[in-house]
Amino acid sequence: MKPNSVPIVVLLFTVLFIGGCNQEQPNIIFVAKEVVTLSENQPIGAAGILVENGRIKEVGILDEVVGKHPQVKVDRRYQEKTILPGFIDPHVHMLLASVVYSRPFIPPWDMSTPLGEVRGVQSLDAFLKRLKEINSDHEGVDPLIVYGYHNLVHGDLNKELLDQISSTRPILVWHYSIHDFYLNSAALKWAEVDESWINEVQGVAIDSDGELTGRLFEEAPKKLLGKLSFELLGPSRVREGFKGYEKLLHHSGVTAVADLGYGIFGTRVEDFFYWREYEDQDPYLLFLVPEYRAFHKRFGDSAPQEILSMSSKPFNRDKPTVLPQVKFFVDGAFYSQTMRLSEPGYLSGQSKGASGEWATRPDELKTNMQPYWESGLSLRIHSNGDAAQSLTIDTVKSLSAAQQGKSQRVVIEHAALINESQQQQFAELGFGVSFASHYVNHMGEDYKTVIGDKISSITPIKSLMSRGVPTSLHSDAPLAPPSPLRAAAAHVLRNTRVNTVVGREQQLTKQEALKSITLHAAWAMGLESEIGSIEVGKMANFTVLDKNPLKTEVEDWSELQVESVVVQGRSFDVIPSL
Repeated sequence: MKPNSVPIVVLLFTVLFIGGCNQEQPNIIFVAKEVVTLSENQPIGAAGILVENGRIKEVGILDEVVGKHPQVKVDRRYQEKTILPGFIDPHVHMLLASVVYSRPFIPPWDMSTPLGEVRGVQSLDAFLKRLKEINSDHEGVDPLIVYGYHNLVHGDLNKELLDQISSTRPILVWHYSIHDFYLNSAALKWAEVDESWINEVQGVAIDSDGELTGRLFEEAPKKLLGKLSFELLGPSRVREGFKGYEKLLHHSGVTAVADLGYGIFGTRVEDFFYWREYEDQDPYLLFLVPEYRAFHKRFGDSAPQEILSMSSKPFNRDKPTVLPQVKFFVDGAFYSQTMRLSEPGYLSGQSKGASGEWATRPDELKTNMQPYWESGLSLRIHSNGDAAQSLTIDTVKSLSAAQQGKSQRVVIEHAALINESQQQQFAELGFGVSFASHYVNHMGEDYKTVIGDKISSITPIKSLMSRGVPTSLHSDAPLAPPSPLRAAAAHVLRNTRVNTVVGREQQLTKQEALKSITLHAAWAMGLESEIGSIEVGKMANFTVLDKNPLKTEVEDWSELQVESVVVQGRSFDVIPSL
């Protein structure tokens, strides 16, 4: 399987995409001080980009472009700026982010939100103090849901500590990973969580006496969501969070995103919110990747054909576009220490002495994937721990062998740990990898005691790039704000939040870092022929910065200003402050 091979289903999708997005747009020549194309034909000096009907027609020296097209309007608003390919976040969760961004936060580190920067706290006392303040500020008896807790930073949390905040009001603390909840006694009663859950569903924590601790993780929160959906999906709250999240995207220069959880809340519910909130005036393109469990639950054995049917519809700017891909989960979460590890497993933290969790039973993974593989859909596989990578490799090899070597696009998502042998196999199998951009920065230092020597395998992005593996960075929002340029800078520096460096040998060059949030991100979505670089024939999606990042110290990338984005040739200027 070659990294650049393109499955026929992707080619068909591209034809439909191209055919459907030829909306009439005025022809225009954009002028820039510099253009960073990330292609082989980098223009030199003052640059001009001719855009016809939303697509790039020509890129070159300004005088030459204008001279050949004197009748075309010249837009000089960016003549002192730098134009880059539009930034892409290839793995987000739009509706989930909308829900989270409408909730109170107590993060373990400073986080950008639609309302500005929320300061993090780093101790259990500080967390509980902030939680008490939030409880007082949000008076009433309705359940209080607060996001951001992390056990390795804040310390251990249980129902007894939460009962001290309130013994009558249901309080649910949402772990930073999204995969865990911590409930007080009133919340356990409100959600009807009792000892019967222990045998019914995976992920109900109990203490040494067999009593519920209040923690629900991995599979258990999915059962909890049946009770929580009314609290989480109030239309006014979702609208507030959705519009706030869109503001973050715009201010970060993001021109395209892929939601990798389409269907988790139910396709009917999600379609309703997308119909309400997303429109052609929004300064980004929205793509959806169906989630296997949700689609299998709704459509059963016909799910692959349903996805193919959805993704065969021509591109329509005022609606999200379904990609011919499907999302699978192999193991648990990095942040909650439930990703699946090989021996000796977790050395400390809330999973000490354990090996993590399988999201899909190993004996079921191939069976689940096979119909989608046979249909030609690309696979986006949540596979975090090193044990998960081994299972994923073996499963894809088996699928390929069963189909006489049939190949298609496989992208490993998050990919916290990949050892040397696995990296080589990824390259040989033609995998792509879309890394969670923030694991090293947020937890690179904390995890040294949690996973021991395995820390050397955390986010090995340079090693994979050197092997020719298309590697991108994503926010997995709401786990981190969609800030591609800051994410790219973090992997040039490999710095942690406590000012140490983890994996210096994995530091990227500036050019490599920019490709990880543009061209390689487009590859993960199967859209590298459409977006990701500034080349003739591609969509005119640009991010406009006040300075050229290739000529700016990477330590100063966070200070670069996004002046505007261009989507299909339409400019959307950024208001300076949130």
